[in-house]
Amino acid sequence: MIGWVDASAGASGDMLLGALLDADVPMDVLAHAVAAVAPEAVRLTAEQVSRAGLRATRCRVEVADSTTHRTWAGVRALLDAAPVEPPVRDLARATFARLAAAEAAVHGIPTDDVHFHEVGALDAIADVVGVCAGFTHLGLEGLAVSPVAVGSGRVGAAHGSLPVPVPAVVELLRGVPSVAGPGEDESCTPTGAALLTMLATSTGPQPAMVVEQVGVGAGGRDPASHPNVLRLLLGQPLAGQGSTTGPAVVLEANVDDLDPRLWPGVIAALLDAGASDAWLTPILMKKGRPAHTLSVLVGPESLPAVRRTVFEQTSTIGVREVTHTKTALAREERAVTVAGHEVRVKVARFEDRVVNVQPEYDDVSAVAAATGRPVKDVLAEASAAAGALIP
Repeated sequence: MIGWVDASAGASGDMLLGALLDADVPMDVLAHAVAAVAPEAVRLTAEQVSRAGLRATRCRVEVADSTTHRTWAGVRALLDAAPVEPPVRDLARATFARLAAAEAAVHGIPTDDVHFHEVGALDAIADVVGVCAGFTHLGLEGLAVSPVAVGSGRVGAAHGSLPVPVPAVVELLRGVPSVAGPGEDESCTPTGAALLTMLATSTGPQPAMVVEQVGVGAGGRDPASHPNVLRLLLGQPLAGQGSTTGPAVVLEANVDDLDPRLWPGVIAALLDAGASDAWLTPILMKKGRPAHTLSVLVGPESLPAVRRTVFEQTSTIGVREVTHTKTALAREERAVTVAGHEVRVKVARFEDRVVNVQPEYDDVSAVAAATGRPVKDVLAEASAAAGALIP
């Protein structure tokens, strides 16, 4: 299943929560995750509302009055100690890290010194954790996001009157399509911008899909100029017969200070974490230093785990991430017999026609070791037997 977020009226944490609930994500999924992280009581409630004539679901976050201004370190400690599923924790942690980095860049201070003010309050913690839990529950193969409406004019904040989009939103939406309006107010909050940029695997208009579920989430305001709602469309991707087309992310990092003997283990760990492929390219960096570019191909569903593995297994302190469209052929596994041993064969089809048949090399190597024959001879025999599988 894939999804598309229509952010043409803006985005905020409560709008995303409402859209998830309206798309039939169980309230318990959101509420249990929020309760596990929040240090004080937080209650989520849903109500049906109308925004400029459109029906929508509004999610209210009810918390006790609090003036606590938590730092990034404080929020991070709450997330690290919370008994929530690792994918939810990782996504929420990464979202708050983006918020902290944006605020640090805007104010010119170290990231760990950032005080979140409103963002660090209980309602924002509930927004981030609840939305991360909801999308983790959906387990989407990809999420596209429309150009984000940011509003216009000025808005009051802790630091006084700020231009719209506020500086943190501008920083968070670097490299992301955005547009002014639709009204003269703040349409996209920093929390909404951080969540969308963490969740999105691609940007643009609605992808080719068969829509199965629609969730409409309402913002707190009800302007006369437009429906203040965010829409979430869920469904199956359209693709050519015998193939599937969807988003894939390539992570890259230049590494010049890792013992080269560690690379085989690094690549194995990345594949175990869910990467589709991983490879090294020798490069020459500044001052003539030899190095490698690590490239990792991964689907959106495994991106958090693979990103974490890159940071844990290598010495890099940053990765580049680019989303591509990947078309994968439909495939099935068959088997042939070589010297009394079974060798698995991968059969790929396009438009119901077999276009590729390939023996699994690990099986070929195992047969060669068991029979004492050269690998090249076993591979040739397996390939010939596999060729007979083609109609």
